[in-house]
Amino acid sequence: MTDHSTTRVRPSSATPAQPSSAASAGRILAALSGVLAAAAALATGELLAGLLNGIPSPIASVGSAAIDFAPPGSKDVVVSLFGTNDKAAILVLVTVAVLALGAVVGMLARRRLAFGAWSVVALVAVGGLASLRDPTAVGPLVVVVAALQAGVGLQMLAILLRAAGVSGRPGRQVELPTAASAQRARRGFLLQAGAVGVLALLGGAIGRAMLNGRAAATADSAFGSGPGGTGGAAPRVTIPQAVDPAPTPGPDASLSVPGITPVVVPNDQFYRIDTALITPSVDIASWSLRVFGMVDKEVRLNFQELVQLPLVERYVTIACVSNEVGGNLVGNAKWTGPKLTDVLAMAGVQSGATQIVPRSVDGWTAGFPTSWLHDPAHPRDAIIAVKMNDAPLPADHGFPARLIVPGLYGYVSATKWLTEIELTTLEAIDAYWVPRGWAKEAPILTQSRIDVPSSQSVPAGPVAVAGVAWAPDRGISKVEVRVDSGAWQAATLATELSAATWVQWKWVWQATGGQHILEVRATDGTGEVQTDRVTPPNPDGARGHHQIAVQVV
Repeated sequence: MTDHSTTRVRPSSATPAQPSSAASAGRILAALSGVLAAAAALATGELLAGLLNGIPSPIASVGSAAIDFAPPGSKDVVVSLFGTNDKAAILVLVTVAVLALGAVVGMLARRRLAFGAWSVVALVAVGGLASLRDPTAVGPLVVVVAALQAGVGLQMLAILLRAAGVSGRPGRQVELPTAASAQRARRGFLLQAGAVGVLALLGGAIGRAMLNGRAAATADSAFGSGPGGTGGAAPRVTIPQAVDPAPTPGPDASLSVPGITPVVVPNDQFYRIDTALITPSVDIASWSLRVFGMVDKEVRLNFQELVQLPLVERYVTIACVSNEVGGNLVGNAKWTGPKLTDVLAMAGVQSGATQIVPRSVDGWTAGFPTSWLHDPAHPRDAIIAVKMNDAPLPADHGFPARLIVPGLYGYVSATKWLTEIELTTLEAIDAYWVPRGWAKEAPILTQSRIDVPSSQSVPAGPVAVAGVAWAPDRGISKVEVRVDSGAWQAATLATELSAATWVQWKWVWQATGGQHILEVRATDGTGEVQTDRVTPPNPDGARGHHQIAVQVV
């Protein structure tokens, strides 16, 4: 009886390629086909995300999901490995992981095309489900884009496998090619693979560029010429002048020490730490701030209504809890906006409300005690900031509005892209980072840092040792320096802008030859001395004295 389950194709009479090498080449080409098919699907998603509002980047969505579901402590690992480049690193890792899975898909499809097809659908489905978690996503559009991604990925996989000479059909043995035909087939495959790769790279790059530029372009388009604008076309909105401006810093607020951190950090040099892998793009025309929960009445303000409230200016130093001792995840700026207490008063906070929970447009949450705003011993002006250093709030720093709360680490207070403020109890909600192992209450610790000398080698003689110290909302009363664990020496302080800001300090060291260790500590406005007990950032901030090693020659 004839068996029709297998079709055997005999090699031609010409010299065939070696079976083992042909099989090895087939596996490599199949894997490459899968990688390029995955790249094409990803590029389709990124390009459509860049072209259409309501479509999150699939790469960023998967990365955000990975961050959200990562175990406690993983944030420390990522920040320690990549620092402020952690977002780029996560996006790269997600892309590499997807392409690696694409190689597996290609290998599966070489054996049976259906396996590869279902694997492509599964990969795209993961990205689509991750995208649907984004509060800004438009569900039906996400589904359509996911279907298009799957279609592109499947089509590219089939085309490339066919060009590689792999049918993917069950029960079919592939003809062993001659050396000449194998070379021709390989050239044809490489041409098609190269075309797919170039198109995927271009599509992905264009989509990513559009995504990265959209937030800044949207923010810029809200402000043209006129008060509060940045020049150009007529503004869609204007920001009035502050009724309570901050005094201009005098010359005594800064010390003339080359290399010291400026008292006010420019916007483009200010540190950025948040969980948004791509800066949210917020349309100011549809944006609003909602205050709800344990209030007498819910309040919703659009941007123009928000900035018509009395605006104040305050210099405030903010810091990330991930900042290591001596780190640079801290900065001082002038913030402009209405007082948070004025907005809350419009809603009428109920007596049982013990926690303020602000939310970002991307769903991120912070949370801090309502009592922080009403401490008679430490009056604090928390601000819903709409300007930063006299310019409209940049997109990367929270346009159109963010919270600035003196004295609290950013992860419990400094919500960017603010859209909601809920009044609730401390027991009712644990904000984003609390279930991930970070403290629920997080006052900024007293800290000091050595900026100068920045070189590990200095000449003998008088050497300026200088830096900044901060204890926001308590102020700094004293900074001391010592060499090689010797006696503490008082440093000269500049005039602080307020108790909520850092202050520059300077000490002149009569340096002698050899290796030396410089160490600094600060005393805050309450008289508490910065501890030398060393702790990691988790769960409520790093402790210890900043030290640097210097070689005097």
